[in-house]
Amino acid sequence: MKILYLAHRIPYPPNKGDKIRSFHQIKYLAQKHQIYVAALYDQKQDIEYHLDLSKLVKIVGLEYVNPYWDKLWSVKGLLRDRPLSVLYFYKKKLQVKIDSFLLTTRPDVIFCFSSVMAEYVLGSKVQLNGADRPRLIMDFCDLDSDKWKQYAQSFSFPYNWVYNWEARLLFEYEKKVNQLFDHSIFVSRSEAELFLTRFPQAKNVHVIKNGVDTTYFDPQKNYLEGSTNIVSHLQGLEGKLVLMFSGAMDYQANVDGVLWFCKEVYPYLRQQLPELCFLIVGSNPDKKILDLHGQNNIMVTGFVPDIRPYYQRADVCVVPLRLARGIQNKVLEAMAMARPVVLTDKARQGIEAGPGDFFREANHPQEFVEQIMSLLKDKEKRRQAGRLAREFVLENFSWEKSLSQLEDLFN
Repeated sequence: MKILYLAHRIPYPPNKGDKIRSFHQIKYLAQKHQIYVAALYDQKQDIEYHLDLSKLVKIVGLEYVNPYWDKLWSVKGLLRDRPLSVLYFYKKKLQVKIDSFLLTTRPDVIFCFSSVMAEYVLGSKVQLNGADRPRLIMDFCDLDSDKWKQYAQSFSFPYNWVYNWEARLLFEYEKKVNQLFDHSIFVSRSEAELFLTRFPQAKNVHVIKNGVDTTYFDPQKNYLEGSTNIVSHLQGLEGKLVLMFSGAMDYQANVDGVLWFCKEVYPYLRQQLPELCFLIVGSNPDKKILDLHGQNNIMVTGFVPDIRPYYQRADVCVVPLRLARGIQNKVLEAMAMARPVVLTDKARQGIEAGPGDFFREANHPQEFVEQIMSLLKDKEKRRQAGRLAREFVLENFSWEKSLSQLEDLFN
């Protein structure tokens, strides 16, 4: 079967939430099908991964999105009553390549990752009707319109006005996509139920969860040896208790959560444990995050080639997200590495399990302090929580098990 896979970010390397999911989908599908990828990239160095990706698939086209200029260009959507994010990710050059491919190859399936990529189906000049029409599959992953709605509630004018505008228009667009496409996929039951609640007429809605590579994230291996870069980062932490947050540090939800934690929670932990350290691990740190580096035993690493040694060095992982959608890969990875996690209810949404021995929920500063301190003061409690966390992930978050459901949608 020939599958055209459209992604709003090049699905390699699998080092952040959306790219982890798209990469594993492609890797799984490539075992049985011919996969053709058309994608965008917003970091110029990502074009270097063209060769890595071409080992798995055939590439139809890759086009660059300029995070600054294309964001400004997309503002014209305010005049045209169009979602800004759809305009931001739409490139005419990529549309030409996709149309040429559709004419010459006639795929059996068009698989879109993220609602904005539906524009390349809607805007195609190639006739996609008739008996030989390809199957149309949309992986919404998260309900992006609700993300903008959350942003609107967290910002003041004029941003809240723009974000509310985007939330409204994007939701109308998401409804249109659902009606056009044959199947709509969400990453968790909570995301699917939110869409169905807001749009009861939605058709063919499915839940396909994320997974985690528990062979790669194996706490039994020693990742702290053999890398001078990692050793230099973690020097001086021996014998100290370490908290950790991981994630792309230019993503608004991560920036907001970490800044809130450092202001409202971390100082009270340090009052009780002056030697406590906090690792903030992730690429492209926002300036406000970089400014934290070196203060109060806070370390901001920036991009790291291998995140596993940092999980291994952490005593407790914290996920203090106040704006969140879907399943947080950072939570699954920490649990796979047998680390106890303290997280907000928003960060827990896609896990579909209540707080228990393997993770603790906290939504207010005092709750975070109490839950974290109870773990930091008891090494055996941390070890037990970590063991149960890994067992939970092994049982419930297998990529193979989740992605096997995709085959049923192609027929």
